[in-house]
Amino acid sequence: MRIGIDLGGTKIEAIALTQEGAILARRRLPTPTDYGAILKAIGELVLGLEAEFGKKGSVGVAMPGSLSPKTGLMRNANTVVLNGKPFDRDLEKFLRRPVRMENDANCLTLSEAIDGAAAGEHCVFGVILGTGVGGGLVIDRKLVSGRNRIAGEWGHNPMPLSAAERQNPPRPCFCGKTDCVETHLSGGALAEEHRQRTGESASAEAIAEAAARGQAEARRSLEIYADRLARALGLVVNIVDPDAIVFGGGVSNVAQLYDLLPPLLGHYAFSDVVMTRVLKAMHGDSSGVRGAAWLWPEAAG
Repeated sequence: MRIGIDLGGTKIEAIALTQEGAILARRRLPTPTDYGAILKAIGELVLGLEAEFGKKGSVGVAMPGSLSPKTGLMRNANTVVLNGKPFDRDLEKFLRRPVRMENDANCLTLSEAIDGAAAGEHCVFGVILGTGVGGGLVIDRKLVSGRNRIAGEWGHNPMPLSAAERQNPPRPCFCGKTDCVETHLSGGALAEEHRQRTGESASAEAIAEAAARGQAEARRSLEIYADRLARALGLVVNIVDPDAIVFGGGVSNVAQLYDLLPPLLGHYAFSDVVMTRVLKAMHGDSSGVRGAAWLWPEAAG
């Protein structure tokens, strides 16, 4: 049995899978605000699933941020109580077994490459477009974390700005830099772009719905967003040349992007043809927790 944990800002989700990937059970708890309580909540989910099925499972965790290869401590997590903590070691002590952890975008990518939208593809780049912007890379069904454990973190690359955009005030990012990809491609960035252009406050979902009804300004906001997304992903295509790009996160539900983006990628990538498939995550918001369960080899358990 495989157990996956997805540690989010508001909820902790657990899933139990068979060795082949069939779902046995799913459970959720609110995310506590205290570090020790987070460890306890994860422990309760894991031990509860094991008691229910009468067997022990491997444990993988999808988390915000990443573990520093220098200090072994958590960094860059928006669940800030994790930062500076030896989260993997503390959880291993609590559960009395090895635990594997990866960034939530990495786990989404792994899930979709193994048995999701990009199953069977050699090289898959996964993207989370939501409150933040994350990414992950899987090659031959194996996660690529990188020497510094930041492979796929394209959301904190500089956004390739147009000449007109360079005239605008720089956008500060929580990482301390300005004009990161995340500051231009998060769900909030799409909503803010629309507000500045039209004076109307609307979520990314509402903008997409208005565009589908034929509202011209909403359609224009999506076109501007898609062009920026294509510029940022054109860099990924030039460097990694993936077989497929899979989207997760709230903005992945904007159906128009899957028509707008492919021809734009061809415009910005350094190739006469771009055959990279652009896909929506098959497992939706469950991709992270499923990917966490797949962090162990297929024979694990």
